[in-house]
Amino acid sequence: MLNTAKNWLAGLWQPLKVWGLRRFYRLHSAWHWRRDGCSMPHLDIRIPVGDVAIGARLYVNALGANRPLILYIHGGGWVIGDLQSHHPFCRALAHHSGCSVIALDYRLAPEHPFPAAQDDCLAAAAWVAERAAGLAPCNGKLVIAGDSAGGNLASCACLELAESARDRFIGAVLIYPATDHYSVARASYIEKATGQMLTTGLMQWFWDNYLGGKSPDDPGLQRAFPLRADNTACLPPTLLVTAENDPLRDEGIAFAELLRQQGVPVDYHHFDDADHGFACGQGPTRDFRVFIGQLDSWLRQLEANS
Repeated sequence: MLNTAKNWLAGLWQPLKVWGLRRFYRLHSAWHWRRDGCSMPHLDIRIPVGDVAIGARLYVNALGANRPLILYIHGGGWVIGDLQSHHPFCRALAHHSGCSVIALDYRLAPEHPFPAAQDDCLAAAAWVAERAAGLAPCNGKLVIAGDSAGGNLASCACLELAESARDRFIGAVLIYPATDHYSVARASYIEKATGQMLTTGLMQWFWDNYLGGKSPDDPGLQRAFPLRADNTACLPPTLLVTAENDPLRDEGIAFAELLRQQGVPVDYHHFDDADHGFACGQGPTRDFRVFIGQLDSWLRQLEANS
């Protein structure tokens, strides 16, 4: 009887934790962005992915006709993020970058473990690539972007897109991306295990939910780890940023180094005093403004080169 009760409580705790963290993430984001003065018209649309459709939110910048369309993939550990948690950031991104932005609402774990999110983003990226010019004011070119788990999904989508679709993406923006599994020993998982919102324990929980408890050595899971890919040379010019207080710090640095070795133009910036989440989840802070300045300079250089 006691074991039955324990199993029942254990089964109840997991969905409650997921439910609570999703709502906390939304509230945390809304609170930190509460004084942001940006406004940007937006509308929700549906994007077909296989036999289903996922949601997306389009932020229409009327001044973006001469700039690329940004396809944004939100973070949240593949478990807790959504369009609402990243709404203030995507609105600010469209406002400050001068670009229209389309944000994806891919399926989340644990209800939909790997490869659901990755397959959704891949299919949606291909769909957007075919229709960019007709979706919102833009010059017909695309930049794919994402933070944390979204940086992982943005990288994976680029690596798997058909060449004809990938050629439409002139750049990638990876904000403190997850590029490998936590079982790979890296110093930042130890040095930055606690002391900030994204802890080592929470990141491990995210990966475990996303992979459905499967071993990271499973051959069928290797496409989830961009740092292990053998075709990274195909990625577009990349803006990559990392934060010091972040378990993902070292794998982000390693990915930037790998891209450089493969001949991919990389504009890399490290934020020495920032936590994971500084760009998207902490409001219009000084570090956010610095990041937006770097993004704007990179976009202008990207457009000049393309």
